[in-house]
Amino acid sequence: VQLQASGGGLVQAGGSLRLTCASSGRTFSTGAMGWFRQAPGKEREFVATISRAGGTTMYTDSVKGRFAISRGNAKNTVYLQMNSLKPEDTAVYYCASRIGGIAKTVNDYVYWGQGTLVTVSS
Repeated sequence: VQLQASGGGLVQAGGSLRLTCASSGRTFSTGAMGWFRQAPGKEREFVATISRAGGTTMYTDSVKGRFAISRGNAKNTVYLQMNSLKPEDTAVYYCASRIGGIAKTVNDYVYWGQGTLVTVSS
């Protein structure tokens, strides 16, 4: 399974971005997908996850009400709509997939994309 994340960029505080993660390969073997982020000097942290069917989602508290994770119709694309962005959201954002249901720890995920940089200026 290969994952390709895109959509990052530079945005002012209060602005919006939409990240896209396209998966290819043996995607029929995967389940939930998730977004994580890693700021400079910090550990990679969970942001959001969505089940394979798209009916179940989970978010870290700091993004609830601002970010929304969703799946495309073909189920092999996942989006992260990010609104009301804050400078503390600045990080490299990674998409990941796993075998099984939603989960929020790094070690639960098997496949990882290359990351896309989001920079929020104040």
